[in-house]
Amino acid sequence: MVVAVHGDETDRGGRDGAAPPPVGTRDIEDLRGARLTADARAELLGTQTECTFVFTADDGAPAAVVLSFAYDDGRFWFTSVDGRAQVRGVDRDPRACVVVSNAGTDLPGRRMLSVRGEVTVHRDPAAVAELLPTLARRLAPTGTDRFLQLLSSPQRVVLELTPADVVASHDSRHMAGDGRGGAAQG
Repeated sequence: MVVAVHGDETDRGGRDGAAPPPVGTRDIEDLRGARLTADARAELLGTQTECTFVFTADDGAPAAVVLSFAYDDGRFWFTSVDGRAQVRGVDRDPRACVVVSNAGTDLPGRRMLSVRGEVTVHRDPAAVAELLPTLARRLAPTGTDRFLQLLSSPQRVVLELTPADVVASHDSRHMAGDGRGGAAQG
């Protein structure tokens, strides 16, 4: 299942019913035509394993950390240690945001997806033991058993973010040229 998005593939009609010019031809103010399609979202979430996890800090200010993740069954899964800032943050306020980009992957173009939702913190050792293999298979496919050993610690928790909506998405491959005023990359 892929993150459901309402209105994320908005058409940009041209004058008199003509096809609109490619996004980025005149300027880059209206980027609605450069949003990720459902297939591109699925490809991004199936390729990338690192994201920025945004939460509320102890003082109420926004804070963020880079976390590894698995996207499975329509939810984002993370692991952490009880007492860390991001765990304290979602304990206080379960609302969080995840920003995933294609940086560091072999995916072409510049792609980004920002999703917000609510986080459930799984602390029960039996639940944690049941959920960790999903992360281990995704993050260490050739060393799953060793990774699970490293994750086996008394304060280990699993964070589950259930997406509520998409804040933003972007796919530069839907823009004119390279999306920054230069020629298209071959």
